[in-house]
Amino acid sequence: MADTSIVRAYIKGVDQAPRKTSLVASLVRGRTVADAIVILNHTPKRAARPVLKAIESAQANAVNNHGFDGKTLVIKTLSVTTGARMKRFKPASRGRALPYQKKSSNILVEVVGELKPKKAPAKAAEAKATEAPAKAAPKAAAKKPAEKPAKKEEKK
Repeated sequence: MADTSIVRAYIKGVDQAPRKTSLVASLVRGRTVADAIVILNHTPKRAARPVLKAIESAQANAVNNHGFDGKTLVIKTLSVTTGARMKRFKPASRGRALPYQKKSSNILVEVVGELKPKKAPAKAAEAKATEAPAKAAPKAAAKKPAEKPAKKEEKK
C-alpha cells in the first residue's frame, strides 16, 4: 500500500438509538467494503440500512472524488455516536404526562485503500494533439460564412 489516505463519510441524525445501530456496525468493522455490503444486505435489522448507506457513501467518495481503486477499500473506522435527543411526552392516566427521549445516532465511516494507477497517455493521442492546432488554423481561415440565396420576386 504505497499511496494510502483516509476518506470519510459522516451521516447525522439517524432516527435509531446508538446502541442498536452500534450492534450492526460491529458486524462489519474492519472488513473490506465489498464484504461489508454483502453482510449488511443480508442483515435483518433496521439499523443495517443507514450503516450500509454510510459505507456506500464513503466508497463513492473514495472512488469518484479521490481516485481510489474500489476493490482495495477497507473500513478503517466505523463508529456510532449519540446524536441529538428530542424530548417528548406520552399522555398517561389522570392527566399526567410521562417524559421520554427520542434518540438519534451519528455514523462515521473512514475507508482506506490504494490509489488507481494513472494511465500514461498513448503516443498516437499525443501526436494528434500536437498536429490538431496546426491543422485547425488554415481551416478556420478558409471557411467563409455561407451566403443567403437571392429572393425571387413574386408577380401579383
